[in-house]
Amino acid sequence: MYCSGAKRDSPCAEQHLELCRISLYTHWQRRSVRHERCVFCSQRDANALDVHKTGTSAWRAVARVLRSPVDSLCCALFPAPCRLCGESLLRISRVPVCDSCWKNLPEQAGCLCAICGEALGIADFGESEKLLCRVCRATAPPFARAVAHGLYQDNLRNLLHLLKYDRMQPIADRLGGLLARQVLAVENIPQKMLVIPVPLFRSKKRERGFNQAELLARATVKALRKARPEWKLTVATGVLERRRATQSQAGLTTHQRRANLRGAFFASAPEKLKGADALLIDDIYTTGATARACAQALRRAGASSVHVATVARAQRQEIIQPPAMPAKEIPMHEDVAMWDSGFVPAAPGV
Repeated sequence: MYCSGAKRDSPCAEQHLELCRISLYTHWQRRSVRHERCVFCSQRDANALDVHKTGTSAWRAVARVLRSPVDSLCCALFPAPCRLCGESLLRISRVPVCDSCWKNLPEQAGCLCAICGEALGIADFGESEKLLCRVCRATAPPFARAVAHGLYQDNLRNLLHLLKYDRMQPIADRLGGLLARQVLAVENIPQKMLVIPVPLFRSKKRERGFNQAELLARATVKALRKARPEWKLTVATGVLERRRATQSQAGLTTHQRRANLRGAFFASAPEKLKGADALLIDDIYTTGATARACAQALRRAGASSVHVATVARAQRQEIIQPPAMPAKEIPMHEDVAMWDSGFVPAAPGV
């Protein structure tokens, strides 16, 4: 569009041009408010992509359409294997893990302890309404409930190793979503909680560069706020501290773990904990020594209740599986039930 009536070098001309730009922008906005369709030259009208009214949504729609070809091109030019299964990645990601491995993270199944989540064998079934393991029946833990997404094995274990030892911090975002799902499944859990990550000792945190429990706690809170915006959650990183360095828990027995952590945690801000409900976040629940020590320190500082949520759970005993069915069907005359130890089945053909 051409605008006349003033010289281009004069101040009046500049103001006139600016008014023309504003009028053109306003005219374009009025036309774009009605409806927009993003159509590529190779597409027919039936395959046209409907776009929301705003310009931002239009750009997002274009990005969604272009993302797949760009991912394919980049993966062809710069191939990279999945760190878990070794298959080639099909799209660009901050974490070198394929979608198939992310989907292969099964939740815990079977009969679990109603407090700590320990897998129960047949001999551990109680007569009460709530099924408890032997440890929780003998001594009630200082926390109300401990939940975990899955067993500490296979893909879940490898993901935690990538997070902790290979320092792939974006993994915590996806694992936090799994933790949030388990927290939402807990009955009667408080809707206002202090989310507290299990702390690392200062030297250990400097060596690693981050605290994986803190990353998981922030990712969990982000997912919970999205699912339950009415909940009041606060990540509290300074209320619980580890006062001394402890020996690595790997390879220690249950009693050695508890002795190793005795007096290691303390509440540095008891005024924030008094009367508050706490949600303790960690990566792995093994024997429960860390969860018990932290929960005990929080309760002594005045916390009203403590819930524990971890990504993985290391079970002390395997869940009894039903016997496998025979691959070949046994003939009816040979399929004899041994009801009595003295009963001898008849020989075939008799």
